Amino acid sequence: QVQLVESGGGLVQAGGSLRLSCAASGTIFHIGMMRWYRQAPGNQRDQVAYIDVDGSADYLDSVKGRFTISRDNAKNTVYLQMNSLKPEDTAVYYCNADVAATIAPSSLRDYWGQGTQVTVSS
Repeated sequence: QVQLVESGGGLVQAGGSLRLSCAASGTIFHIGMMRWYRQAPGNQRDQVAYIDVDGSADYLDSVKGRFTISRDNAKNTVYLQMNSLKPEDTAVYYCNADVAATIAPSSLRDYWGQGTQVTVSS
């Protein structure tokens, strides 16, 4: 079984910064794409950023230039550095990853973390 555990959320003033972390643990052979999503009350869950194994990444337009996704493959961890935060960034942030438990392609599964709250005050 694989678990994703997020940390680093909290309350910050507009213009401030936070760094989210998401560590994968359990039976892991390989982690492919890693992603961050966010969901504000009453809204759909949106993908904020993704990063592939080779480090290639892309972002939601509204966070480009402010957020940076990175990963440490040795630690099975993905990060989201969030700068110049705005009240509209307030949401629960979730990490998501494609994880294979064994060398068999059929072992590949999609996993989610439990979410971490980010609140940006104006």
